[in-house]
Amino acid sequence: MTLSRTRRVGATRLLLLATAVATAFGSLTTSAGASSGEAPEPTVSRYVPLEGTAGDLDRAQEWGCAEGETGRSGLRVLFFGTQESGGELRQPGTSTATRSARVSADRAVEVAARWAEGFTSCRKGDAEAILSLGVNNKDDGGVSGSDAGRAWAEVVDSGSGSIGSEAVSVVGGVDAEPSWSTPQWARDWVDAYLQTTELPLYAANSADGCPAQGSGGGSCSNGWSVSDVHYVAGGAGSGVSAVPQIYRTDGIQARQWASISAWGAANGEGALRFAGAMAQQKACEQRSCDGTDNSPEDAWSQLWEAIDAESGTRQDTLPHATDIRWP
Repeated sequence: MTLSRTRRVGATRLLLLATAVATAFGSLTTSAGASSGEAPEPTVSRYVPLEGTAGDLDRAQEWGCAEGETGRSGLRVLFFGTQESGGELRQPGTSTATRSARVSADRAVEVAARWAEGFTSCRKGDAEAILSLGVNNKDDGGVSGSDAGRAWAEVVDSGSGSIGSEAVSVVGGVDAEPSWSTPQWARDWVDAYLQTTELPLYAANSADGCPAQGSGGGSCSNGWSVSDVHYVAGGAGSGVSAVPQIYRTDGIQARQWASISAWGAANGEGALRFAGAMAQQKACEQRSCDGTDNSPEDAWSQLWEAIDAESGTRQDTLPHATDIRWP
């Protein structure tokens, strides 16, 4: 992919990187409850179906403004869908057969800039945002995992360089789900991302079919193992933090993630670095769900309790709770 902006690694970007990393572990913007068993105030994340029109940017500014008006610091994720060949993005929730618009990945950089403009102009108090620009791991777009990960790192770098506000730090994001690719494709994506940029990656992944207790490893869906899921959510390197999908009201997803982290701790790969939990309550209000409409507070509490109960996975803080919605 050739981007319209040159990759920059100057003092401004390094300042944003330091801010994002510190925030991820609660040293800057964590509410008191985030390390005491009480969920932090949630933020809103979004699926972003780009159309290549001026409306893309106008909506992004409105979304940023709405989040700034809450006065809440924390993580917000914008998911742009699937990477396809030629540096294009396919809308979230679609397949190769869809006739929906394909838009250049450069558009995500412009969306990030307008979102940040809206957040900064409307923010109350000293609220700060970590803005995670994300894609999924669907491997049906005609691009290899390595090429896709490298290309997305360049997009995130450009997004970071496009932000002129100290109130917003741009980082990477991925929605990696076993059902959507081979495990090697996802591993290659994460490796390439980490080799291309120093900006953190937030993994809002699922753990389809993985065990929900113990640290013995085992199989997950679509040929993935616990080792694969652990690697893509943080085992690949210290630049990756997990913000897993905790959608189910029965708590099984939280237990799956605690078990995956415990496997890492028991096998010398390290416990996962959990930065928070992602819910989809608002998305379920927009589109019907069955037992997967956890509130962001409940999703956070389930994950906090699960990792606190699992040997080797406890941590002092869980700073972020976010609820994803459609536009």
